[in-house]
Amino acid sequence: MRPRLSDIARQAGVSEATVSRVLNDRPGVGAETKQAVLTALDVLGYERPATLRKHSAGLVGLVVPELENPIFPLFAQVIATELASSGYTPVLCTQSPGGVTEDEYVEMLRERHVSGIVFVSGLHADTSADHERYHKLAASGLPLAFLTGYIDGLAAPCFSCDDTVAATMAVEHLASLGHTRIGLISGPERFIPVQRKLDGYRAAMASIGEPLVELTMFSVEGGAAAAGRLFERGATAVLCGSDLMALGAIRAAETRGLSVPRDVSIVGYDDSPLIAYTNPPLTTLRQPVRAMTTAAVRALLDEIAGQPAPTSEYLFRPELVVRASTGALRERTA
Repeated sequence: MRPRLSDIARQAGVSEATVSRVLNDRPGVGAETKQAVLTALDVLGYERPATLRKHSAGLVGLVVPELENPIFPLFAQVIATELASSGYTPVLCTQSPGGVTEDEYVEMLRERHVSGIVFVSGLHADTSADHERYHKLAASGLPLAFLTGYIDGLAAPCFSCDDTVAATMAVEHLASLGHTRIGLISGPERFIPVQRKLDGYRAAMASIGEPLVELTMFSVEGGAAAAGRLFERGATAVLCGSDLMALGAIRAAETRGLSVPRDVSIVGYDDSPLIAYTNPPLTTLRQPVRAMTTAAVRALLDEIAGQPAPTSEYLFRPELVVRASTGALRERTA
């Protein structure tokens, strides 16, 4: 079927003239724009012109758990851009409750002969999951890279934010403001990032006060429910396992007539897009998403090129971003 310039232009978000230049392999088009047009061709089911096929190095699978948490679209966007700049077309696979499973996505990707797969916060981050699936994949020779999570002994590179350090930094920040009743909200303990946050939090609290922990769902609703329980236990500051949970904690404070940060301080985790514009702007731990994803993609491309894959885990230091949701401790009045 002959490609329609208007359809391709609409899909790629460029002009028809730009599409024409790309299809005719003419100069004057940036690498990212050219890749957007080529990806639009793939998405619409058009065959690439023969003169352009040499520019496509192949498909790479990108498996993410969901897109409701804004940190995952950010990971996907940066990874896709890195892959596109090297001539690869990312194939995004996102999960939803009751939908396609990670294993089913992997099978679909293998049927399409992808050059490699990047996993973001998948079953590799869940200690209750059977990780033999990944060992079999690696043994098959398929290049792999993992973000946010680690599998000991796996012949593939893993890249994570140092969650232990992140929790320590948050507790130290809150303690410097006079807080000693500092709580932690995070997701189920079976996840490696949660375990590491717990380790860092408990170690930091050892010289400060009693640990106050509430584990719940990674969601606004989960954060609100858990924060409410912590406020009832006397917490004056709360560290949350995600920015979404922190928004829930702020909501829980407001429903109880508590002001943030006058009465309680809230710290998030991720520094998701637009989180600086919440009310109040959220103090949070920023994951170095660009540095992590760039390293993961480069490692994957090295594997695809036939170079041995590192089998270590690489930990990236988070950054404490102080905004208006944390403040000095004030004694609550009756």
